[in-house]
Order: sequence, then C-alpha cells, then structure tokens
Amino acid sequence: MRLAGALRVALVAAVAALPWLVAALLLGPPRAPLVLQRLLTRPESSGTAPPRPPRHPCGLSRSCPPGHFAFRLLSGAANVIGPRICLEGRELMSSGKNNVGRGLNIALVNGVSGALIAAQAFDMWAGDNEELLKFLRPLHEGTLVLVASYDDPATKLTDETRRLFGELGSAAAKELGFRDSWVFVGAKGVQDRSPFEQHVRNSRSSNKYEGWPEALEMGGCVPRRAPQPS
Repeated sequence: MRLAGALRVALVAAVAALPWLVAALLLGPPRAPLVLQRLLTRPESSGTAPPRPPRHPCGLSRSCPPGHFAFRLLSGAANVIGPRICLEGRELMSSGKNNVGRGLNIALVNGVSGALIAAQAFDMWAGDNEELLKFLRPLHEGTLVLVASYDDPATKLTDETRRLFGELGSAAAKELGFRDSWVFVGAKGVQDRSPFEQHVRNSRSSNKYEGWPEALEMGGCVPRRAPQPS
C-alpha cells in the first residue's frame, strides 16, 4: 500500500510538471531581466589597448627639436634629498647612482655627441676648492657643464672659481652664498649669459626648510655644439 501511494504522488508531480517542460522546450530556457543581462555580459575587447601618452627624455613635457639635448636638473632639498642631473634620458648623477654629495655636483658632457666626460661632487663646506679648480680649468671648447647644488655650495668657493663659472655663462656664481640653491647649464666658450640658470638665496625669512631655501628644478633643451671641421 505504501509503495502504491508513493507511485501515485510521483505520477501527480510528473503530470503537474509536464506543462512547464513543454513550455521550456518551445520557448527556450528562462532569461534573466535585461538590466541583469547587461551587468553580467562582459564587453567585447577591441583587441587594442588605449594609446599611452608619449614619454619624453628626462620627463620633459615635449621632445626637443633636432640639434638639441633634453636635460633636467634638480638641486638637493636641504641636506636630506640629493640632487639629480639628467641628459637625453640618462641619469648622469643621482642618489640612486651613488655619485652625488654635499656641495656642487657637476657633470661634464661632450657638447657635440652628448657623451659623459666626467661627473663629480665637490664638498664646498669641508672640501678643497683646489680640486674643483683642477676639474674646471682644462675644459675644452664646447664642453657642456651641468651643475646642481646640495646643502652648501659656496663656503669654499674662491674668486677664481666664481670667475670660471662666469666664463661658462653663469650670472649667479659671483654672488652664490652659504646654503643657497643653484642649478646651472653652461658651456666652455659661450659669449653670452646662459639662459639655463636658477638661484634662490638662503634667507631665514623665506626659506622653505629650516635653514635651507626651496629645492630647484629646471628642464629644457640646450643646443648641441656644431662639430669642428677636421
């Protein structure tokens, strides 16, 4: 009797489900609401990634015209963050390269090819100014000189050193003072003042950091030197 009762229940359930089965076969499986379908449907890929903005050497906002070098200089921030000198996308001096230090950080570059000639830091607080003179005196015509200060750039500077920087196109070297911020690009043999120079004085009333002025950042395009006829 129990088995017969169970069979009757199963038969009733099958008969009740028959209309739903027929409807499913005729109309297809139930579909989710349109809004839900849109949320669940992944957009088709176009196969191409969105274009990336162009990258220019040394992080400049645009590329330099032909016959120019792209450069960027950052002076040190107080006595905490070191300076940086970049030319044509190459780090010439930086904390990451472990070749910067307190004082004046100077990179000498071939003005025709852009090749690095030398890069050195000169301590102008406790160092020897004579070492800096030996570095600057024998420069060849057309050599580019890129300078970034860090901490104190001036205490050991002599009149001769300031004059040599002036001959490279600097207007600020003659008055550079204790803990001033200074960035500069000049060249051996220039006839006029360099347009690539920034200088901020150390002033208690206007310093950004306690005891130091703000750090400086300067970028641009410096003309290549024309090759000398052989």
